Amino acid sequence: QVQVVEFGGGLVQAGGSLRLSCAASGRTFSNAMGWFRQAPGKEREFVAGISRTGGSTYYADSVKGRFSISRDNVKNTVYLQMNSLKPEDTAVYYCATPRKFVVGVPTTVVSYDYWGQGTQVTVSS
Repeated sequence: QVQVVEFGGGLVQAGGSLRLSCAASGRTFSNAMGWFRQAPGKEREFVAGISRTGGSTYYADSVKGRFSISRDNVKNTVYLQMNSLKPEDTAVYYCATPRKFVVGVPTTVVSYDYWGQGTQVTVSS
């Protein structure tokens, strides 16, 4: 069974930075990884994704230029560096990975099967 665990959420002032980490275990191969977020009363939305090798990344327009996703396959860990944070970035952030081997970077919720428990990010104005 694949397990996904996120770390690194917290409270930060607008303009500040946070780095989220996501550790995946229980699988013998690397696969695409994605970060999503869900604000109260809103649907879960794609934030950033990275291919299994790290050679391809994809970002939502709302975070492009401010967030950066990377991975360390030796540590089976994916990172989301968030800079220039805004109050509208406040949400629970989730890390996820597909069950089947995927080429590229899926961007939809239904493309991902294994999810972490989420970590709260709060940006104060």
